[in-house]
Amino acid sequence: MLKRLMFLLAGVLVVSACGAQDNKTAAAKTDWKEGQHYIVLTKPTPTAGKVEVTEVFSYACSHCAHFQPYADQLKSKLPAGVTFSYMPVVFNPSWEPLARAYYVAKSLGVLDKTHQALFDALHRDHKPLRSIEDLAGFYAGHGVDPKTFISTAQSFVVEGNLSQGRERAMAYQIESTPTLVINGKYRLDSASAGGQNQAVELALWLVNKELAAAKK
Repeated sequence: MLKRLMFLLAGVLVVSACGAQDNKTAAAKTDWKEGQHYIVLTKPTPTAGKVEVTEVFSYACSHCAHFQPYADQLKSKLPAGVTFSYMPVVFNPSWEPLARAYYVAKSLGVLDKTHQALFDALHRDHKPLRSIEDLAGFYAGHGVDPKTFISTAQSFVVEGNLSQGRERAMAYQIESTPTLVINGKYRLDSASAGGQNQAVELALWLVNKELAAAKK
């Protein structure tokens, strides 16, 4: 996987390429190794009382679009009580409107019907959705009032979401997208796991590892 890691300056993530993801299917692994297939974060931030899987992504990232069916597969296989969430990351200024759009869609309750649709609009249909105004027009097609979209995108709540996302991205040591973070403790991607199917299997293995540890 080709990664271009730029340093975090002034609390803002700057330019980094989407991490290239291996689409090839290989045999499921049973000998996952720390440091090879996944990373243990230096400052883990698990949420007390639950296990959570987070996909760090951007709508601008074509590899995230390709990974989305596997993210859906992972969600469908998670044990009862394990939660799945998305976290948009901002690697350069052009990604920020898309991160805002994610938080607006979540706030307005339309994320489920717009998440895949926005990936499709950008990477299948190649629509030029670059500004908040462009995105307001897109979401208008899904029942969101453009004025409400824009005002929400510029709200203190969304500003807070972006700030929190920057802090979490630093804590997770995010280098590329898409990246999976398991319980604020483990980080992996398709390249480290050996493929997209393997990323799903490794994530599930780490989830079960955390669940087992919680029972002790």
